[in-house]
Amino acid sequence: MIDAFCHHCRVRSRIPAAFRGLPRTVVALGLVSFFTDLSSEMIYPLLPVFLVDVLGAGAIALGTIEGIAESTAALLKVASGWWTDRMRRRKPLVVGGYTLSGSMRPLIGLAGAWPVVVLLRFGDRVGKGLRTSPRDALIADVTPPHRLGAAYGLHRAMDHGGAVAGPLVAAGLLLIPAMTLRGVFLLAAVPAVLVIAVLIVGVHERARTPEATTGPLSLRLGWQAMGTPMRRLLLALVVFTLGNSTDAFLLLRLADAGFAAAWIAVLWSLHHVVKMGANLVGGHLSDRLGRRNLIVAGWMVYAAIYLGFGLTSSTGALVALFLAYGIYFGLTEPVERSWVAALAPEESRGSAFGFYHGAIGLTALPASIIFGVVYAAAGPGAAFGAGAGLALVATTLLLRVPAATPTRA
Repeated sequence: MIDAFCHHCRVRSRIPAAFRGLPRTVVALGLVSFFTDLSSEMIYPLLPVFLVDVLGAGAIALGTIEGIAESTAALLKVASGWWTDRMRRRKPLVVGGYTLSGSMRPLIGLAGAWPVVVLLRFGDRVGKGLRTSPRDALIADVTPPHRLGAAYGLHRAMDHGGAVAGPLVAAGLLLIPAMTLRGVFLLAAVPAVLVIAVLIVGVHERARTPEATTGPLSLRLGWQAMGTPMRRLLLALVVFTLGNSTDAFLLLRLADAGFAAAWIAVLWSLHHVVKMGANLVGGHLSDRLGRRNLIVAGWMVYAAIYLGFGLTSSTGALVALFLAYGIYFGLTEPVERSWVAALAPEESRGSAFGFYHGAIGLTALPASIIFGVVYAAAGPGAAFGAGAGLALVATTLLLRVPAATPTRA
């Protein structure tokens, strides 16, 4: 299956020149992310309705489930990054993480009480924590340095493609008269099985160079190995993330402006379409224009959009801003990953991605709480304005990171 897919990807008339010749493993991992997000997004948008209407959970239960899930994933991304450097392998953790998530997620359809969903979401996020840092390190391992942006751009675009397809598949299934929410959740196992097949057949590790065969003995040594440029980049990302709350507040702003739930769902899907295209373009541009330049541009776009969300109540303007918000992701998601890969020593690449994902994941928790408190106390203008301000502060810190991409401290 993967051979046929990769052969199809080499057909010149079907794939942009910027992405021709990327390693087979990068294409396979992109396909893995597509099917994973398809499976996940068949469930996630429907989960609050299932918990409240079917299992009788309340707002506190919802917050508990998501708080435990995301904190677990963030911490394990740090540990798995260090672990993959120490064990000298990427693929076992990648396969194990995707397998665990794929087996846990559909079982939500069999849950009889919301505490069972807590356990299943915990298992799902453990799988995500195990796979993410080793997967990103594996992409860097097999990709030439001058194509890193294109590789991560393709991977993130396919990930967002799955996020577009998943809710649409779920909606189509629910049009079947006998279909229930539980049935949709159980059918999410089908793309999860395809994920494992692609991983086993299509993902291959390259031989590690002699100097990259022994990773850091501890997380502390791994942190020391990152070097000053990498630590400065992480500091800028932490400050930015403090002002980058959950996207649920953007959806809340749309709802407050009078958008019906159905239209919000449509805009959410279109938002992912923009993210998909922007990641393809942004990743490629970063290989040509430089990582720092693209991230600075992305954070400026973010600040402008947040200011707009805080200042305007026009429905047309909010739609335009929400769709333009996808451009910010294209200018940052693949670019940040390619910059981390370029800055990190090869033998500590997994640890570098662990620190990167962990810093963002753990900072996102207080960020959303702070945003929510400001939103409730002072209104959306103050909350979105604070987010824009922190983006500008983070940009000044980012300018202290060397534009070049050294491989060692």
